Amino acid sequence: MSITLTGTIERRDIGMGAWAFVTEEGVTYEILKGADKDLLKAGQKAKVKGQVREDVMTIAMIGPVLEVKSFELISSD
Repeated sequence: MSITLTGTIERRDIGMGAWAFVTEEGVTYEILKGADKDLLKAGQKAKVKGQVREDVMTIAMIGPVLEVKSFELISSD
């Protein structure tokens, strides 16, 4: 099932490091490895479309794993 979320990218220093997406409502998702490098910039705001992956486990365990299918950057002005 595809979901659309708006929020902010964060870098978490857990283990080897992990990328998180924190929604405007405060829900944290872990971004699945292999996401577009243009998205992975700490503090960047974006609207993402993706899928929560129930079949993936991670070491960081910071929230549900989100596989980003597409995204739109939101300007900060």
